[in-house]
Amino acid sequence: MEQTAVMTTDAKERFGALLEAHRGIVLKVASTYAFGPEDRADLAQEIATQLWRAYPRYDASHAFSTWMYRIALNVAISHVRGSAHRDRHSVAFDDALHDVADEHGVDLEAGQRVRALHRFIRQLPRLERALMLLYLEDHSTREISEILGIGESNVTTKISRLKQRIRNEI
Repeated sequence: MEQTAVMTTDAKERFGALLEAHRGIVLKVASTYAFGPEDRADLAQEIATQLWRAYPRYDASHAFSTWMYRIALNVAISHVRGSAHRDRHSVAFDDALHDVADEHGVDLEAGQRVRALHRFIRQLPRLERALMLLYLEDHSTREISEILGIGESNVTTKISRLKQRIRNEI
């Protein structure tokens, strides 16, 4: 049985503040790996729970966001493996993007390109999907390398290949 360290009130408050400051990471990862609103909410909650459980082992000498991305992506990948019904929700996610674009008067052509990019990302293997998410978030090659646990040259190569596939397929 895993032992959970008892956290002080200060540690709980620090965790809460850090989670709130970086909540966008949780939401972006959940949106990238879960496609229906319920699935996204469930995944975001599971990510937050796992972050809470792991927080006592967080090493403050590393960036919190890097640590957070690593845990969030691992939880998301596990979620995808365990969600046989994930594919049923792919169309609903695409429709939701279209509805949001229409409501906010987004250029239809730009909306179509965004949907095509989302479809492309959705069909990628899990590691490449995580790589695209981090790349589109403007993380450096070094940060992506640290988060995903792969070499910087591997990150550069994979990004280059993904860019070429996007040019060819979209």
